Amino acid sequence: MAQSEKFKRTFEKFEKAFNKYKEIITSQELFSFLSQDLIVEVLIKRFEYTFESMWQTLKEYFRTEGIDCSTPLKCFKEAFKAGIIEDNQQEIFIDMIEKRNQIVHIYDSKRALAVYEFIKSDNVFQAIQTIYNKLKQF
Repeated sequence: MAQSEKFKRTFEKFEKAFNKYKEIITSQELFSFLSQDLIVEVLIKRFEYTFESMWQTLKEYFRTEGIDCSTPLKCFKEAFKAGIIEDNQQEIFIDMIEKRNQIVHIYDSKRALAVYEFIKSDNVFQAIQTIYNKLKQF
């Protein structure tokens, strides 16, 4: 099915956010001139933008398919059923929701570092990239 203009606009936002997230995940040179505190803050914020635009893009995709999913969890469950999320990645999306919810309540560097370690992992990056690649095909 041809996707709506709204889906295309939503996907473009996701693509921009994902590319910024990918930039800091894959750019080792940033670590040579930025402090760890600054890298932690930037990556957390970029993950937050990417997460929000990712689930909103899924929401819009499923809306065009006649499926209502008004929360990240519902959208990820639908994405799993539709084969957009792979079997071995299902749990990582539940963990992403938890970390996204924790971001709002980060008041100290220890908690920020724990979230940072999770969101910079290859598993998280690969899971987001899987959704990006599949949605790009639509």
